[in-house]
Amino acid sequence: MYTFMGGADGGGPNSVIGDAAGNLYGTVGGGAGNAGVVYKLDGAGQETVLYSFTGGADGKTANAGVILDPAGNLYGTTYSGGEYGGGVVYVLTGAAAVK
Repeated sequence: MYTFMGGADGGGPNSVIGDAAGNLYGTVGGGAGNAGVVYKLDGAGQETVLYSFTGGADGKTANAGVILDPAGNLYGTTYSGGEYGGGVVYVLTGAAAVK
């Protein structure tokens, strides 16, 4: 469906989860900040970067999959980064804001 190029779109995909519309969501390493990416892959194979981690307070190394709730929010974890460097639990809302 899609081949990651290792640039801003990331590389090294992890597990994916699908929604009722046939879209897939997941995480990869790399990205614009080289700290990981959350992406959406539609049924036509078009990738959209939903969030590119900076490696700071928002986390780094998003190397686990995501969980999708009924409202369309994505939840996941990062291995490192965050306030104390030990990773974060994040939510990516429909507005593509990590909290």
